[in-house]
Amino acid sequence: MHSFLSSLKITPFAILDILLLATIIYQLYNLLRGTIAANIFIGLAFIYLLYFIVPETKMPLLAGILKKVVDVGIIVVIIVFQQEIRKFLLLVGKNASLQRNKAWWQYFFGKKEVEKNNYARIKPIIDACKSLKQTKTGALIVFAKYYDEQFYQNSCEVMEARISKRLLESIFQKTSPLHDGAVVIAENKIKSASCILPLTEKTDLPAQFGLRHRAGIGVTEANEATAIIISEETGELSYAKQGRVKMNISFAELEKLLNKDF
Repeated sequence: MHSFLSSLKITPFAILDILLLATIIYQLYNLLRGTIAANIFIGLAFIYLLYFIVPETKMPLLAGILKKVVDVGIIVVIIVFQQEIRKFLLLVGKNASLQRNKAWWQYFFGKKEVEKNNYARIKPIIDACKSLKQTKTGALIVFAKYYDEQFYQNSCEVMEARISKRLLESIFQKTSPLHDGAVVIAENKIKSASCILPLTEKTDLPAQFGLRHRAGIGVTEANEATAIIISEETGELSYAKQGRVKMNISFAELEKLLNKDF
């Protein structure tokens, strides 16, 4: 044991290697946690375990089938986990984004000016949320960092409109033809409305979450986006980001979150 420990060399590169591997494993765990993909991963791991346990001489048929599955393992993983691989690459790209680093630089060295400009941008949104909450009008507002036209426009009504309290209120009124679906805000504009978004595959969500909440969580899993969800039953505000959701937030909390993310 002593000789084994003495043979290990702790170098800066070894520490960096361990930290990078731990970060990748942690991010993969976050992507898979609470989704159907986690059960699929367990199933594949079980098949690989069987492959190493099953004796080929005594059980040739089963061993042969398992060998065929293992031989095409990489292709199976790419096909089965296509969505999760896409999310992981988006996550890597997001963290490496120079635009994000630039935003942090501006935040620290021009904090007051950034907060002042942000408040002017988010005030109509917060005012609209207050009105929608008071009337218990269901709403889903998505804030996309990068507006993917192929992702959003295929199921949306394109608007390209200035953000205003009254416009948001009118979109989500039950008599409006655009009230079903989500409003997508990007580049300081209401880019589209009545958007049909992908639902999250998480299985550990609260029972009261309906399609609106699942869509709000789902869009933040698939894209670099955040979402405000207003419950039609209770008027409760929820805030989704990176596949996680904060429930029953106050308007003070909403202002802080939008000031940080939008």
